[in-house]
Order: sequence, then C-alpha cells, then structure tokens
Amino acid sequence: MSSAAAVIGASPRRKMWRALRRNPRVVLGALVLAVLVLAAVFADQLSPYPPNRQNLRNSLSPPGAEHLLGTDQFGRDVLSRIIHGGRVSLQVGFISVGIALLIGGLMGLLAGYYGGRLDSALMWIVDVLLALPAFLLALAIVAALGPSLVNVMIAVGIAFIPVFARVTRAAVLTVREQDYVAAAQAAGSSDLRIMFKHVVPNALSPVIVQVTLALAGAILSAAGLSFLGLGAQPPTAEWGSMLSTARPFIRDAHWAVTFPGLAIVITVLALNMVGDGLRDALDPRRKDA
Repeated sequence: MSSAAAVIGASPRRKMWRALRRNPRVVLGALVLAVLVLAAVFADQLSPYPPNRQNLRNSLSPPGAEHLLGTDQFGRDVLSRIIHGGRVSLQVGFISVGIALLIGGLMGLLAGYYGGRLDSALMWIVDVLLALPAFLLALAIVAALGPSLVNVMIAVGIAFIPVFARVTRAAVLTVREQDYVAAAQAAGSSDLRIMFKHVVPNALSPVIVQVTLALAGAILSAAGLSFLGLGAQPPTAEWGSMLSTARPFIRDAHWAVTFPGLAIVITVLALNMVGDGLRDALDPRRKDA
C-alpha cells in the first residue's frame, strides 16, 4: 500500500522532469546557465589575464590570438573582465532575489494565510511599492543610499519584494482552502506548523518560477544601475560598468561594448528560457502531449 502511494506521489514529479527534459529551450538555457555558473566559480583559473591588469600600449586592441575578445581603453583583457563580471552579476542577482524572496515571501504567506486586516495592511504596503516601476524604485533607493554594489543588492531586492508578495499570497490563498489544511487545523496544529509543513511546500511552484524570472530582472536592473554609475565602481569588473566606461569608444572599438552586452543578453535570455519552461512544467492545467 505504501509503495503504491509512493508511486502516485512521485508521478507529478516525474511528469515535471519529463516535461523539462523534452523542452529544448529549457535544456539549452540550463546548459548556458551551468557554463556561466562554472565560469563564475572558477573565474580566477579560467581568466587568461587578471581582470584589472592594465597595458596602455595595448589599449583598444581588436580581438586576436593574444586577446580573444580584444582589450578596453586601459589595455585590460575584455574576456577576463567578462568572466569576472559574471561572478559579480550572478552574486548581485542571487543576493537581491534572496532578499526579495525572504521579505516578500513572508509578507505574502502571512497575508494569504491570515487574511483580514493583516492582509489589507500588507497589501497596502505592496501597492505603495508597486506605484513605481521596479527599476525606478531601485534607482531612487540607490540614489538615497549612495552608489555601491551592496546598495544595489539592497535596492534591487526591495524593488522585487512586491512581486514575490503577490505571487506568494495568491498561491497561499489557493492552498489555504484545501482539505488537508482544514484537517490540520481541526487536529489542533499550530499556525506556524501548518504554514511551514502544509502551506509553504504546496505553494512553492509559482514562487520557484518567479525566482528564475526575477533573477533575470535583477541582473538586468543591476547592470542598468552600474551603467548609470550607481552600482559597481571602477575598477571592479561588472558588465553594466564595462558598457558605461567603453561607451565613448563604441565607434573605434565596438568589441569593448559588444561582448559585455552580449553577456547580459545571453544570461537574461537563458534565465527566461528556464523560467518559461518551469512555468509550463509546473502548471497543473498543462496537458501532456
């Protein structure tokens, strides 16, 4: 009897993995992300040169055998700076989304589970944050806190709180009405136990999808803030900062702008591909082919 129940319980999970494996966009996006993560982890070993080593005699050199992606205005190797910039961008993305998930997820959980005045108060705060687009809100926060990479993480994290609060609240409202939650309440389980044992595990699917999509938005927002001079400060290798410093030389040395821009595009595209695939695989209304 227990083995049959285990098979039934594992069936949705197997269906999800089968759907993900059959989706070429998810596979391609996951492979790209795996390469990016490995490159960020082993950046010191993979970079052909130190990211901040200058050689003014070799400034703005085109791609060649010595420098595969060319050099910037200070003679620094573009490939090495892109690899190290990936480490910074991924770090900013994960930390800022972690902040948004922790605070926004908790707000959505409390609002969806308890409802009433608490729900109204928390959603009022969310509505206030949603009054400004996420990037403009992050821009205002960084302008108030001062330009730095840490402040960018905080600002982007705060800007993404409303999204996670809304998504989590909607999922919790659905799960809260299920029979197993009512049974746990009737059995005298505490609210904390019910929330983290019954509600949270069954409300994770849309939140996981949102995490993937928010990572793309966070990396893009951080790059935009660094491009404006409010994020990573020179000589830190960061994709948005690289675009900003190389912009005056775009006519004479397009590679100094093209390759960091491509790094942003490829990373965001890969995350969106994985996020779209997860959304389709976790959608209970999806019909198997």
